[in-house]
Amino acid sequence: MRETLADWRPAVDEAIADLVPREIDDDYLESFFGSPTYEYDSTGIQGALSTPLWDLLDRGGKRWRAVLFLVFVEGFGEDPAEYLPYACIPEILHNGTIIVDDVEDGATIRRGEPALHRVYGRDIALNAGNAMYFLPLKILTRDPADLPADRRLAAYEMLMYELNRTHLGQGMDISWHNEREVRVGVEEYLEMCACKTGCLGRIVARLAAIITDQPPAVEQAVANYAELTAVAFQIGDDILDVEHSLGRAGEFGKEFGNDIREGKKTLMVIHAVEHSEPERARRLQDILEADDNTDADILEALSILEAAGSVDYARDRALELAADARAAIDGLGFDDETNRKLREFTEFVIERDE
Repeated sequence: MRETLADWRPAVDEAIADLVPREIDDDYLESFFGSPTYEYDSTGIQGALSTPLWDLLDRGGKRWRAVLFLVFVEGFGEDPAEYLPYACIPEILHNGTIIVDDVEDGATIRRGEPALHRVYGRDIALNAGNAMYFLPLKILTRDPADLPADRRLAAYEMLMYELNRTHLGQGMDISWHNEREVRVGVEEYLEMCACKTGCLGRIVARLAAIITDQPPAVEQAVANYAELTAVAFQIGDDILDVEHSLGRAGEFGKEFGNDIREGKKTLMVIHAVEHSEPERARRLQDILEADDNTDADILEALSILEAAGSVDYARDRALELAADARAAIDGLGFDDETNRKLREFTEFVIERDE
């Protein structure tokens, strides 16, 4: 899967540059946004949109959502190069959510460098992040693959449905890490992931199915695969945060003990509170609630997670979800190469070390 990601990333970035060029000028603004009522300020738009966006993109990221879209398109018997602009839709959306998420969490580090709001200010970061929810819709408007009107409408309606659910998930996550008590259980956590992370995965799969005119049952099956894989990815992301902090993972690109500092109620935290001695469970919640934590506090919280077996529990759940994802697409008739890539992808999201 790493080879597939590496092969497609340059083409994906080139397609993104067609949507938002690295250098903004008046010709681009007029062609993309229409003639100005008075006069555009291309210099201001450059600093408020293109520069922060490409700052984030150039820091890394696997582009796995865009690449997974292309794998599906190819699996459906179409030339992925023909639909490359559509691969930008989930990728741009994802990066927009990252920018807004970092502002909401007060994050300091993203992909190994200061979070965008720390570099450009909260106002520019929020505006750029919000713009990235809407820019991908221009791809459907421009219709580079000459889709029939009914497919374009179906894609619009799908995006609105999934993006609304994405914000439900983010709302749950924010609410929980602003609360002292760990009051939710595993099912609520998984639902939060299914909305916050899973819906972006579902966009990948459903968009590929819609634009290539697949039957509803196929669209549902690949959406289930993508949602389950995305939830496994989120759990794997939480595990990576812990293992990075314990010195057992590669360069993760986030602050030491990031999730603990933000008070996030991860699957591991929920499990540890349920399976630790009451005193240790209270101590874990105290650390999560604190406005400031020392490195010793972070290590203590991590030791509580380990002692409760919560890291192993979370990894087992992620592996179960990955297996369920593979089962969701059994019998769809993909060729052996597509099946191999989709299988490897469910393994990659859990086993990656950065």
